Amino acid sequence: MSHDHDDRPQLTAAQAAAVLNPPAGRNGGDLVVESLQGLGATTVFGLPGQHALGMFDALRRSSLRYVGLRVENNAGFAADAYGRITGEVAPLLLSTGPGALTSLAALQEAAAASAPVLAISSQIPTAGLGGGRHGYLHELRDQQASVRDIVKSVHTVRAASQIPSAIAAAWESALTAPHGPVWVEIPQDVLLAETTLPVVSAMDATPRELYPRPELTIAAAHLLSNAERPVIIAGGGVVRSDASGKLRALAEKIEAPVVTTFGGKGAFPWEHPLSLRSWLEDRHTTDFLEDADVLLVVGSGLGELSSNYHTFRPRGRVIQIEADAGKLESNHPALGIHSDAREALSDLLEAVERRQDAGAAERVGTVLEKVRARIDAQELTLEQQVLDAVREALPDGSPSFWDMTILAYWAWSAFDARRPNTMHSAQGAGGLGYGFPAAIGAASADPTTPVLAVSGDGGAMYSIAELATARQYDLPLTWLIVDDGGYGILREYMTGAFGETTGTELSRPDFVALAESFGVPALRTTPESLAADLGKALAAPGPSVVVLPALLRMFEPTHLQAAHP
Repeated sequence: MSHDHDDRPQLTAAQAAAVLNPPAGRNGGDLVVESLQGLGATTVFGLPGQHALGMFDALRRSSLRYVGLRVENNAGFAADAYGRITGEVAPLLLSTGPGALTSLAALQEAAAASAPVLAISSQIPTAGLGGGRHGYLHELRDQQASVRDIVKSVHTVRAASQIPSAIAAAWESALTAPHGPVWVEIPQDVLLAETTLPVVSAMDATPRELYPRPELTIAAAHLLSNAERPVIIAGGGVVRSDASGKLRALAEKIEAPVVTTFGGKGAFPWEHPLSLRSWLEDRHTTDFLEDADVLLVVGSGLGELSSNYHTFRPRGRVIQIEADAGKLESNHPALGIHSDAREALSDLLEAVERRQDAGAAERVGTVLEKVRARIDAQELTLEQQVLDAVREALPDGSPSFWDMTILAYWAWSAFDARRPNTMHSAQGAGGLGYGFPAAIGAASADPTTPVLAVSGDGGAMYSIAELATARQYDLPLTWLIVDDGGYGILREYMTGAFGETTGTELSRPDFVALAESFGVPALRTTPESLAADLGKALAAPGPSVVVLPALLRMFEPTHLQAAHP
């Protein structure tokens, strides 16, 4: 079989000479960083370790910017946020065994939130692979087995020439919808071995597009065009695929109310007449969604939080657009459309007929009034005051990262993100310690924009070490720590369930003095002065900490009540 190579790029004499005479002193680690550069990476996160030193040594011979954190899990959270903010692959360099394992909670969050993280881990020397018990440092019988249930794909390298192809394949996997974390493993001896392979040049790892099947688009458009009470649930997939504009255009064309999930914050304008906002943990919203005769779910699996803890029982037809095939109809029967949200919304927007519904905005207003009245009856003034102060202080274009803390639980429902892809939390996997290291990742992506992290005192202790990272790289981020002396949300859960608590009360440091010991400016504030103090901190260059001693309460849940009281 003959092949036509006329369209292949022709090398100049100088380029050919460089290929045939690569620089001396390169090793497998250089192939790693050259591959990343060839794919377009500019920033990498990680933590060095003995088996991974070949990669880290190669960094100094590259143009890659390295952001080193103090704990592998925090490095994973930083890479997660970088991937969410930029939509680009975030390389995460890890060492073997304990280093690799310590990153797993962060990779679980990246998987739940569809963040494109490329974890490149070292391995014990090639001679030790295969499950034998040779006693190498950091040895695991099967390191891949520890990550396979978490990441999208695993790519193994056994020889230097395999490195570029493995990294390119992982890169493509990470960016193919749904985005997610991927894993590459390279033995120590392969990373350290000298190589005479040519320098890796630009590589193509274009992700596969995920388009909806046309017959499904036609069927969905017919249902929506002829619906009497259509409603849209917009999830994180809308944000990840940059489809907020398509979502708004579709909602306005068919005059359908829109509620955003906690992962989809900012996907639809908060103050829009058709916006039901994000009050998914409220029975009034749940009832409204159940009453829809056609419910369009975009980029959400309608999991526990998005379904008011699985109390949601739709009575109408459900159309579900989801890039993760495993989530299609996983909780409710639906017309399942396996597609990237942007592509599906674009096709639907062309296919639907314009509908008129003069009463849609009024029905939305009625639901929001009922929600407001329910919250107001619980006398939760302090909580709303604190959340309003954060919103007032935070510039519209600044991203915020929220740990698993009571104020974040409020923010999921009640915070106006104002712009798409600016509010992020760890609600995907629900692990503690996300907020501050994630803010480090976002600040590394755009050092010109201030970033906010929000944690409780319990969650803050997971990432105190990263104050050194923020100071070392002089990153523009402010860390708001709400200090209530314990795991506040667990305190509420246990009190409600058992009448008393166990293990929720915490001794904690003087966070202001602790931050200052790292060279990070810090202050203690009050609810009344929070907006001004937080605003000043965000406006100042470099990192800062604001500590708010406050005992916040959650609003009463509705999922524990009868479905239709």
